[in-house]
Amino acid sequence: MNLETRGRLRFFKMTGTGNDFILIDNRQRVIDADRCGDFVRSVCRRKVSAGADGVILVENDPEVDFRWRFFNADGSEAEMCGNGARCAARFAFLTGIVEAPRMEFRTLAGIVRAELLDTKVKVRMPLPHGQRMNVAAETGGRRFTLDFINTGVPHAVCFVASEEELDSLEVERWGRALRFHPEFLPAGTNADFVWVRDPHHIAVRTYERGVEGETLACGTGCIAAVLTAASRDRVESPVEVKVRSGETLTLHFREAAEGADPGSRFGEVLLEGEARVAYEADLWPETIADGG
Repeated sequence: MNLETRGRLRFFKMTGTGNDFILIDNRQRVIDADRCGDFVRSVCRRKVSAGADGVILVENDPEVDFRWRFFNADGSEAEMCGNGARCAARFAFLTGIVEAPRMEFRTLAGIVRAELLDTKVKVRMPLPHGQRMNVAAETGGRRFTLDFINTGVPHAVCFVASEEELDSLEVERWGRALRFHPEFLPAGTNADFVWVRDPHHIAVRTYERGVEGETLACGTGCIAAVLTAASRDRVESPVEVKVRSGETLTLHFREAAEGADPGSRFGEVLLEGEARVAYEADLWPETIADGG
């Protein structure tokens, strides 16, 4: 993309319970497909550009309302982001890309259905798969017993015994160790640390692959935490999930009917939470460089 000749680029900055994103209407392909990684790495740099956990490009799709491309801050394209999905739906409605408050859009993880509820959005997520329980992983002299599940992207879930343990946990250290653990290669994994307060309330901290650090919230991580806890009969729908930002997501789920796809024990997963607009602005060419 020749930024010097095309000039400034309009974008929305949005936040989903602490995850912040840059959202761009890319239906006219203002960002070239072969330069997306460089563009994303550049604009996600905090203090020298807009800064964000990721970038969402909204593009045309002939079969559903739109398709998105979701990129982590490191420039890698990801299949799914629960908080990003809510922001994408509200962005599409606010900008007139979609006229109705109910919509469908395509992701690399499948079709997502969304419904706007003022500043909240409820999204019907692709069904999880690849669930494994009691996965042993030893790293840094510590042995973890994890549950693994793919909720659009891979997650390794570790349950802790108390709120105090969750608060004091070195998420950057242990999350990074699990993210690159040989058990989860070659793709790696996100790592979630979970405390179950009661059957309808949990707290989650997540180390996000692609961001390469702890984030204030992770929608797919909340889903992973709830569904693995449900598989252990520790929670019941609906579940309120407190994330690192202090905000709360609500997860609704139901188990699959008898005879359904054996790949997942869950037949429906709905994620509900805020999707707020922080501001609308222009990126100037001088703030966008290749990579940085």
